[in-house]
Amino acid sequence: MTIVNDGVNYFIIMKPTPKGWPRLTSSAFYQDANAAIDWLCKAFSFEVRLKIEGEGGIVEHSELTYGEGLFFVGDERRQGDKGRPMRSPKSLGGATTQAMMFFVDDVDAHCAHARANGATIAMEPTVDDYGEEYWTDKSYGALDPEGHYWWFCQRMRG
Repeated sequence: MTIVNDGVNYFIIMKPTPKGWPRLTSSAFYQDANAAIDWLCKAFSFEVRLKIEGEGGIVEHSELTYGEGLFFVGDERRQGDKGRPMRSPKSLGGATTQAMMFFVDDVDAHCAHARANGATIAMEPTVDDYGEEYWTDKSYGALDPEGHYWWFCQRMRG
């Protein structure tokens, strides 16, 4: 990353990301990452790109894809990166630890598929119109078996 100042504004110039890697990737932690990976693939149509298991079948690292999106799933750890505990919402009384949003082609069909495969639908498909200057989306919210909040969105206009 290079920061350039033209005398008025600052601009950030970024090098391309490594081939096959998006600019941003998120992670979530589960009490049972193996079960979560299977469920996410079945209910939300993710695909496993990589899964590394350690002692006792613990998921040390995994990479799930959804289109060009990339998402990491791992088992909870008492001490994770730099001493921070990594927890599932299930271990925190259902607290939302983050909400993830993905664009889908057909939000109604995606919602029906997720529901049929055990997702708890927290928000039924709803249209949000942000006005003529912006866009209109149709989206729904779902909870996975350990309580992570997932938000799926279809761009309708804009």
